[in-house]
Amino acid sequence: MKVGILTSGGDCAGLNAVMRAIALNLYENEKNVEIVGFRDGYAGLIRGEAVPMQRADFEGLLLVGGTVLGTTRTPFKLMSVPEENGATRLAKMVASYKKLGLDCLFTLGGAGTHRTAALLCAEGCNVIGLPKTIDNDIYGTDVTFGFHTAVDVAADALVRVRTTSESHRRTMLVEVMGNKAGWLTLYAGIAGGADVILLPEIPFSIDKVCEAVSRGYAAGKRCCIIAVGEGAVLDSEAPFKRRERVFVRADRGETTVTRHLAEVIGERTGAETRATVLGYIQRGGEPSAYDRVLCTRLGSFAAQLCRRGRFGVTVAVSGNRITFNALTDIAGKYKFVDPNGEIVRAAEETGVSFGR
Repeated sequence: MKVGILTSGGDCAGLNAVMRAIALNLYENEKNVEIVGFRDGYAGLIRGEAVPMQRADFEGLLLVGGTVLGTTRTPFKLMSVPEENGATRLAKMVASYKKLGLDCLFTLGGAGTHRTAALLCAEGCNVIGLPKTIDNDIYGTDVTFGFHTAVDVAADALVRVRTTSESHRRTMLVEVMGNKAGWLTLYAGIAGGADVILLPEIPFSIDKVCEAVSRGYAAGKRCCIIAVGEGAVLDSEAPFKRRERVFVRADRGETTVTRHLAEVIGERTGAETRATVLGYIQRGGEPSAYDRVLCTRLGSFAAQLCRRGRFGVTVAVSGNRITFNALTDIAGKYKFVDPNGEIVRAAEETGVSFGR
């Protein structure tokens, strides 16, 4: 059996742990296994740069953050566009797959990675996907690996921000990653004790946010913590397309709404206000204990699917079960926070404001 592994898109904790589980399952249960890794995601497959890997290369990866194979973003929309020599990137990947004589290709990535994986399947390649993203927005799975580690990091940051905010009696806005979906902001906000949580799925009113801030101080609180999703939008921006919102924000010299909101809150409430962006620390570092277990389950199950000859699928979590979905059923789809879902309602009923 000869298989390939690649990690594509943004990095996150758990990529190495999943690769380890795939490899160790195959080594333990198959007599003859050859594994190659592709450097820098689909870019390595396009170039046909396969790196032979041995069992020893995987043994110590459970606690290692990032990805030892490296990763890049290779836009899905460019996969079928002819390049200078007339060949498409997709054609080059299929040619590399066939030239290497792969029995299966494991693709670890998010929504874009899954869309490209579906294209490879349509061209006759045996592909098994694994759901990676701190955004937790892949359709068809309850949770993605890397998400809970990022929640732990962001929630810890919110708790640390609260201690300094209380010392200075400040309102602190903390920007959390998540451009399209607000799962990370929602979970981190609740776990970190945020007073206000702003999500891409729930356009917010500045008036409502300012009311929440003023109400908290009037009730005797010494600070106000606002978790702001990277993709959060004002209710006045909601009717416009993303491109139109980008132009409006560019006029303010901003890409997100966080700093603009901080200025307005300070002006309207008189509160001393600060904004901070957590950024890439949410994606870095070793995986949490939860993610180490999840990665082991997902990777081992993916290897089982490969040994059974079940291809064209991506591994998923459903309740307490590890299962799979057809790539054609989930590629190009996203999972968003339900504005009226149980988690949001529970937070609102305990006093959290979503600015609506």
